[in-house]
Amino acid sequence: MANPLYDTLFGRHADNDTPFLYLPDGTTITYRAFVERAAKFASVLAGLGVKPGDRVAVQIVKSPDALAIYAACLQAGFVFLPLNTAYKPNEVSYFIEDSGATVFVCDPANAANLAQVAKNAKAKLETLGANSDGSLAGLTKNADARFPAADRNANDLAALLYTSGTTGRSKGAMLTQSNLLSNAETLVDYWHVTESDVLLHALPIFHTHGLFVATNTMALAGGAMIFLPKFDQKEIIRLLPKATTLMGVPTFYTRLLDDPNFTRDLVRHMRLFISGSAPLLAETHRQFEDRTGHRILERYGMTETNMNTSNPYDGDRRAGTVGIPLPGIELKVTDPETGKILSGGNIGLIEIRGPNVFQGYWNMPEKTREELREDGFFITGDIGFLGDDGYVTIVGRNKDMIISGGYNIYPKEIELLLDAETGVLESAVVGAPHPDFGESPVAVIVPQDGCVPDLEAISASLAAKLANFKCPRKYFILPELPRNTMGKVQKNVLRDQFATVFLAN
Repeated sequence: MANPLYDTLFGRHADNDTPFLYLPDGTTITYRAFVERAAKFASVLAGLGVKPGDRVAVQIVKSPDALAIYAACLQAGFVFLPLNTAYKPNEVSYFIEDSGATVFVCDPANAANLAQVAKNAKAKLETLGANSDGSLAGLTKNADARFPAADRNANDLAALLYTSGTTGRSKGAMLTQSNLLSNAETLVDYWHVTESDVLLHALPIFHTHGLFVATNTMALAGGAMIFLPKFDQKEIIRLLPKATTLMGVPTFYTRLLDDPNFTRDLVRHMRLFISGSAPLLAETHRQFEDRTGHRILERYGMTETNMNTSNPYDGDRRAGTVGIPLPGIELKVTDPETGKILSGGNIGLIEIRGPNVFQGYWNMPEKTREELREDGFFITGDIGFLGDDGYVTIVGRNKDMIISGGYNIYPKEIELLLDAETGVLESAVVGAPHPDFGESPVAVIVPQDGCVPDLEAISASLAAKLANFKCPRKYFILPELPRNTMGKVQKNVLRDQFATVFLAN
């Protein structure tokens, strides 16, 4: 029986006693031990009635066990659905119900708040904590450490990741075995990843960057990871001497540059620094090189495609660009209105075609047809241009998406909540440049006649309903929103108006 993705990433390591995960407390987990742990989870989930093709949703803190559930799902043929740990119950309910998840795994501390969510979705609720606690971990105590890998083919779904849109509904991107494996193989070769590499892993694993880009490439190459629960500046600096590679979002690099202990000598041995998930300011790129002698390798990807482009490993890593299309991936820039290919550095919509491109949106055939052309090109929604030298530059989003710290935020979700607040006539949310997060949401409120909205109360209300990264960091009151002749709110005007609200501090 064949299971291409699991066999290539994890199955072949079943008898490998080399380190896979180094934990901050000094514990080492070998590949063999990790594969056995994953098999136990596969056994348990199968025992709960999960079958190949069923969705397993998880909202749990980062841990070796959390990563093992991902491997277990690949092994058993389940579709892995990771959810941001910051999502509140009312947000989670949509994902569980829309995906039709058979099992939902959450942190033990959140079980009481999420029990009704699981019940409404007819999903079985299990728990798993960071220290191998919770009901699911308990079931593994008597589980078999060997589990026969399910027979899967290249076109079978491996993961379902929800991405954001501007219509108010998140979209479930369907990623196949081939989508994930082809991208991992390309990145291992392009970035020269080997079994000698030790990746300092401080990214979340509910996101493409930390889960697929980082984990899949290291497992494919047979390298190791220093597995941190989250980004901790002091821990990063303490552990950098033991690593060869760091993958991060721009925030990682701006915060390291603010630390006097981050020196050239500290990173002299490092092989590679990679940045993605949000735009890296050209100034950060230059400051990093001046401080360390290393040029950050910036790349470009998204949930629906994983990685599309990368600055070269050997060659000019250009500040302000995301490099050139990866091998086997086609990229074109088109006119948003006509679809005609643009050249000569003209700005337009970026479209992507390749084995990395997803199969469509879960339960959204119309949205799939809108964004995935019949010839296989995916309309990314990103605006940019392709230079004559082949380098790609991203200049913005075709829609009003906000990307903050690598997380996608769609303004409509926030605006609907704002509009329901006392004293608010209407609202608009835009992203403003932020030195740490790339962008951060700004809320603009138009008050009802004779009302003075209580901004502190509104802020508190939204904080109880939204993940922290979605909550506006600044609130402003305007007498009216700028509109064009068709009555559409001109968010570009608002973005310009509030472009410096975070940079001025």
